[in-house]
Amino acid sequence: MEFRIERGALAEAVAWAARVLPVRSPVPVLGGLLLDMESGDGDGTGVGTGAGRLRISGLDYEASARIDVEAEALSPGKVLVMGRRLLDICKVLPDSPVECAVEGSRFTVSGDGARFGLSVLPLDDYPALPPLPQVRGAVDAELFAAAVADVAVAAGRDDTLPALTGIRLGLDGDTMTLAATDRYRFAVRTVPWKATAPGESADVLVSARRLTEIARSLGRSGLVSVALDAGSAGFEHAGMRTTVRLLEGRLPRHEKLFAMEDPAEAVVDRARLTEAVKRVSVVADGDSPVQMTFSRADASVTLRAGYEDDVASQRLPAALEGAEELTVAFNPGYLADALATFTGPSLRLRLMGAGQRAMITDEADTGSHRHLLMSVRAQLA
Repeated sequence: MEFRIERGALAEAVAWAARVLPVRSPVPVLGGLLLDMESGDGDGTGVGTGAGRLRISGLDYEASARIDVEAEALSPGKVLVMGRRLLDICKVLPDSPVECAVEGSRFTVSGDGARFGLSVLPLDDYPALPPLPQVRGAVDAELFAAAVADVAVAAGRDDTLPALTGIRLGLDGDTMTLAATDRYRFAVRTVPWKATAPGESADVLVSARRLTEIARSLGRSGLVSVALDAGSAGFEHAGMRTTVRLLEGRLPRHEKLFAMEDPAEAVVDRARLTEAVKRVSVVADGDSPVQMTFSRADASVTLRAGYEDDVASQRLPAALEGAEELTVAFNPGYLADALATFTGPSLRLRLMGAGQRAMITDEADTGSHRHLLMSVRAQLA
């Protein structure tokens, strides 16, 4: 096996495939990346003389990744090497064409005078990559990445409740719904998608951490193919293919939770509110709340945080309907996370009162992006 490739292309491909490698594993070969070089246009001797395809793949018990890149094939073959070591080498290689080859029991990487050798792992012990499940349709890569990022902030971090660490991926007709909750907040995004067949539907739970990594890595242009079966989800885009095992269980449905009867509604500038929350939170120790007092008469909201002598406040313009005055309080981190997922100029807050639900949307509220927070009961000095 021997091939030549640009350092940048090799480094990016190795980094992408190495995302799924376990940090520690009792099975040493699972720390490996499989490099499979297919020959280009040959001359009939088995020695490639043109562009070929280098496939790099890795897996652990939960996920797999595979990427195809162009490389000049000098001779075809396969090799399994320690993935993270190869990644470290790629990071320090000179920025020049790289030549890689198997020499006996060693895989060599060289370029611009630098040369590295890596031990070869036994190919026979390496498990086969799981196949891509049935493709259900495709979604715009940029919209998908943004939607995953918007809901992932609400996913739980407690591994003792695995279902709450996931993102619900719901497919229904021409709509994809993503949702996540940790019981104290609930984020939902919907995006359009193209189903492979009419009436295509699914409702599965994918690790929020894994799905975030996948969405970030697949690129921001073109379409991402989405594949699902009973046990796994797969995503494919521009020569990159990845699978991840589904989580067991289901998230609670959000429809009834999001239905709010006669709430007060406030409209406030998004950027100014985001900055104000960040500013007053400086004195909020731990999870001590940020209190927001809305006044219809003054057309304002006053934010307060802190206790005793360590306090901060800021007043902003805000339009309130449905109440003369209303005070609510939120965990500052949860509130900041929610505000950061919106991009419109103004936000609409639907408020039920202290200790009750509060809904944040863009002012127009098209229903495509909603973030529910639980208000806390708090009295600040």
